[in-house]
Amino acid sequence: MTAHTRVVGRCILFIGLTCLAPAAGRAAEAVRVQSLDGAPVDPLQLPAGVKAAVYVFVSVECPVSNRYAPEVRRLHERFAAQGVRFTLVYPNPAETPAAIREHLKAYAYPVDAVRDLTHALVKHADISITPEVAVFTHAGQLAYRGRIDDRYVNLGLERPAATTHDLADALTQVLAGTPVRQPRTQAVGCYVADFAR
Repeated sequence: MTAHTRVVGRCILFIGLTCLAPAAGRAAEAVRVQSLDGAPVDPLQLPAGVKAAVYVFVSVECPVSNRYAPEVRRLHERFAAQGVRFTLVYPNPAETPAAIREHLKAYAYPVDAVRDLTHALVKHADISITPEVAVFTHAGQLAYRGRIDDRYVNLGLERPAATTHDLADALTQVLAGTPVRQPRTQAVGCYVADFAR
């Protein structure tokens, strides 16, 4: 496995070849995260009518994560009416509920948010980067894990516009009831393991 990292501000940008765990098809298991009010939440228990759940792992201070806010809003607008639920997941224990609420407001996120203080969902979905997404079916199966799109090519190298829309493609395939053609991609952003515990 090779990887390259660079410190940018208060986070580390990461890109590399990673050994991906065979998480696709993994059955639902007890996973607990926390609401912003401190209540335990099982993110894999989806209400009736929700066909898929998208968990977008973000950080208040990750610049790459923050640059994706407009795209997350666009995807929510496109897919929410089709039965897709979007939730932001904050895996940095140092980010307080007040800071997260301010972040949601500053970036006009129209979605719910939870805190993953023990990295239960991070581990379950095999997440390592913010921003990175995990798409679960209503049955609790992990259908896709990886980048939102290919706008970020490498450290410090960004395309003017994405050429591959991985998350949108995965959601289209999940909603059509077909297997996701590329269930794993590599995200670029801030490394979750470097967040303060």
